[in-house]
Amino acid sequence: MNPTHYALAAPLLAALLPTPSFAQNPALNARIAQLAQAEEAKVIAWRRDFHQHPELGNEETRTAGIVAAHLKKLGLEVKTGVGRTGVVAILRGGKPGPVVALRADMDALPVTEAPGLAFASTVKTTYLGQPVGVMHACGHDSHTAMLMGAAEVLSQVKKDLPGTVKFIFQPAEEGSLPGTEGGAKLMVKEGVMENPKVDAVFGVHINAQTEVGRLTYRPGGEMASSDRFTIKVIGKGAHGASPWNSVDPVVTAAQIIMGLQTIVSRQIKLTDDAAVVTVGTIKGGVRYNVIPADVELSGTIRALNKKTQEQLWAAIRRTATNIAESAGATAEVGIEPYVPVTYNDPPLTARMLPTLQAVAGGAANVKEIKAVTGAEDFSYYQEKAPGLFLFVGGMSKGTDPATTADHHTAGFKLDESGFTLGVKTLATLAADYLSMKK
Repeated sequence: MNPTHYALAAPLLAALLPTPSFAQNPALNARIAQLAQAEEAKVIAWRRDFHQHPELGNEETRTAGIVAAHLKKLGLEVKTGVGRTGVVAILRGGKPGPVVALRADMDALPVTEAPGLAFASTVKTTYLGQPVGVMHACGHDSHTAMLMGAAEVLSQVKKDLPGTVKFIFQPAEEGSLPGTEGGAKLMVKEGVMENPKVDAVFGVHINAQTEVGRLTYRPGGEMASSDRFTIKVIGKGAHGASPWNSVDPVVTAAQIIMGLQTIVSRQIKLTDDAAVVTVGTIKGGVRYNVIPADVELSGTIRALNKKTQEQLWAAIRRTATNIAESAGATAEVGIEPYVPVTYNDPPLTARMLPTLQAVAGGAANVKEIKAVTGAEDFSYYQEKAPGLFLFVGGMSKGTDPATTADHHTAGFKLDESGFTLGVKTLATLAADYLSMKK
């Protein structure tokens, strides 16, 4: 079935599936909730420390060291240096059973933090040749802290767990420097989903526009694939005073940019799913009165299922090539796949929905959302095992989301009272999945 059809059919699918049967012990879940609450001060302290000492992708040596030391103290089997700076730990339960993975990302962003927090980052670096600050502007510091808390909670109830929990602390979710590899793709390549083989994988992301105490999710395509495209328009240079002697790549590039706008608006069935084609850079020429020989464009492509992704690739190539040819120029089109669709397995999502509703205090606090055109490399884990990725509220109650600073911005802030729900969600998803009767 097409992922789009899955998403549309998810509510019906949930109704038709047999009611999940858990071998869970209500006392175990109550114990997990109690332990998660007891972890709150620790989780906040860890998060503040990471926030004050942020590290960019593939440079998370300090963060990884703190994580590894904590996991070793818990008595887990710990492996460091996975995917460059990643940490993986294994907790073996007291009874045989399946393997579930829980993942958190550790990297920060090249963003200079606005003043205001007592634990604000003052770290500076040079990124792609530009001086800039370093900031946890997307909440990865909280993800790391919450998973450390979940590991401590589950280690205290491991004798009651029928199976194995694998904790994945991942570097470079925001991407690696050009020419380097990292993130979930590299961790998967290095075997993080094997030995032992993972049966299901769960992850959470804090959200600064969702109230604390709430969880949000979407079955099927939840977050978009992300691909990078480049278009080099090759023409013929000339004096700006005699454009008839040129094959003007600037004008041709402008026509291509306008042509690309019709791909989504006229060629993609948007009633099924959203799609995006955005041109982000235009580079060409060095002087105002010289027509250059070539111009280069680059941009991003977003889709929520494989079919739409392939349609976008083909349409970009066709549009750029034919418009260039019509002007007497040529276009060299390159498309670099970056991150697949973050695809929540519908049967798994339906089966774990009662768990989400229980940990959040009722169905009213768990909301199905529309798809997000941002991307997440958690999708690489979901290609190896059924997965569920969801959002945890990090906005103070009663706040208007329109007034809160967005992710990836200098003013990004979180309400730390939302972290306990993240710890409880991760730990309970693992416990309930392991206890589920197949």
